[in-house]
Amino acid sequence: MDEIFQALSDATRRRMLRDLAQGERTITELAGPHGMSLVAASKHVKVLEKAGLLRREIRWRSHVCHLQAEPLAQAHREIAYYERFWTDALGRLDQLLRDEDANTSSDKGETT
Repeated sequence: MDEIFQALSDATRRRMLRDLAQGERTITELAGPHGMSLVAASKHVKVLEKAGLLRREIRWRSHVCHLQAEPLAQAHREIAYYERFWTDALGRLDQLLRDEDANTSSDKGETT
């Protein structure tokens, strides 16, 4: 799981995964939008590959990459576990704001 989150921590790699979600891409195609060298793109691809987020296939002289979505689902399940803490905290904040609005409204009503 650590390798997945480490791979997802980089914006360039997240963009590469979004590109791969649209279909297979060569390393050259993955590098293009970022204006990076093939060596730099290959390093990002290796991190994604090590995390199991993509599969690389060699076709003649091109390395074609495919998204492997299962590790993303694992990461989502891990994050979803903590969602209840945010939901509870946001629910309490919502109630506090509603109570404050109600108190403000009743205070204004008393002075007029």
